[in-house]
Amino acid sequence: MAPVRTAGAVATLLSIAIVSYFLCKTTQHKSPRKKKLQRRRTGLVAAIGNTPLIRINSLSDATGCEILGKAEFLNPGGSVKDRVAVKIIEEALESGALAEGGVVTEGSAGSTAISLATVAPAYGCRCHVAQILEALGATVERVRPVSITHRDHFVNIARRRALEASELTSTTRKKSQIDANDSSQINGHSISEEKQNMQFSSECKGGFFADQFENLANFRSHYEGTGPEIWEQTGGKLDAFIAAAGTGGTVAGVSQYLKDQSSNIKCFLIDPPGSGLYNKVTRGVMYTREEAEGRRLKNPFDTITEGIGINRLTENFKMAKLDGAFRGTDMEAVEMSRYLLKNDGLFIGSSSAMNCVGAVRVAKALGPGHTIVTILCDSGMRHLSKFHNAEYLSEHGLTPSATGLEFLCLS
Repeated sequence: MAPVRTAGAVATLLSIAIVSYFLCKTTQHKSPRKKKLQRRRTGLVAAIGNTPLIRINSLSDATGCEILGKAEFLNPGGSVKDRVAVKIIEEALESGALAEGGVVTEGSAGSTAISLATVAPAYGCRCHVAQILEALGATVERVRPVSITHRDHFVNIARRRALEASELTSTTRKKSQIDANDSSQINGHSISEEKQNMQFSSECKGGFFADQFENLANFRSHYEGTGPEIWEQTGGKLDAFIAAAGTGGTVAGVSQYLKDQSSNIKCFLIDPPGSGLYNKVTRGVMYTREEAEGRRLKNPFDTITEGIGINRLTENFKMAKLDGAFRGTDMEAVEMSRYLLKNDGLFIGSSSAMNCVGAVRVAKALGPGHTIVTILCDSGMRHLSKFHNAEYLSEHGLTPSATGLEFLCLS
């Protein structure tokens, strides 16, 4: 019988060797790309993510639940959007859509623009934003406020600038190969005045439109980062997650990841005034029962909260796995921000405040003894002109007056 056992052992070892060979070949084929990205995760970029999960004592004590806030305002760029900026740029570099020396463009009025401008130089790229941010080294193009459907909405302008940067790279190469007497003529065609005036140098290595609303790198940054961190920090012992949505990346990535770990975790949306997402989640349509879709205003009432609320479905939001939705008001968000500053020392922005309103709503719905997680997107430092401006709030009838949590029907 010994020879039979030996033959069997040899066959087993041979099988293991063959499998190991192909595994090694596969690993060798894929590893250079992964190693390249891992080498980039140094310096500033390495400090992004792994933010603390803070117990919000006042809300926890008042509700009898453990209410935890993911302190995303502690990222280097000051917000949750740092994660998105890193993922968008890394995936673009990995796919070849962006090259080192290229320009990342985005239409943004806030945190995403700041994060892209902060992160892009770490990858050898530049940032062109259709709004703000000279101080961070970004090229800034100021634009007038118009509807998202207008060709000159800042998002649409940013998309065009990416194309123009790529065209410039292409035409510069062609131009170097011909003897042109008129620098404004290339192959007999004039370069448009708009393109000549653009601030892309001849060394530009093309452009890439970040497209934070539709680019699923946004969703993946939270499915692969924020969600796993929350799961690990809570030891998998959480009952619910809630967040507002702008691009939808955060609520989609985190909700899908948590649901993949445990279907018992409830995930919710908190939606500000003027947004149609609450209706979409609860009724399947983007308008209220009182509204006829054909009569809906193109630009409905806006909210004082910034970066959240939208009246269209983004590719990122479509990835969300939600059990329900709650509405929040501007007054509740304002009151919540002052309450947390007074009782917890948390100086938070408008979207963070709305998320905390949502966390209390979930706590009331589930009852005491549950663990609820939300996102503290950014600090109040970016909201000084409106949300934390007493004069502005007074003009809009939003002066806070609560002494406790009575604005949410809690003593």
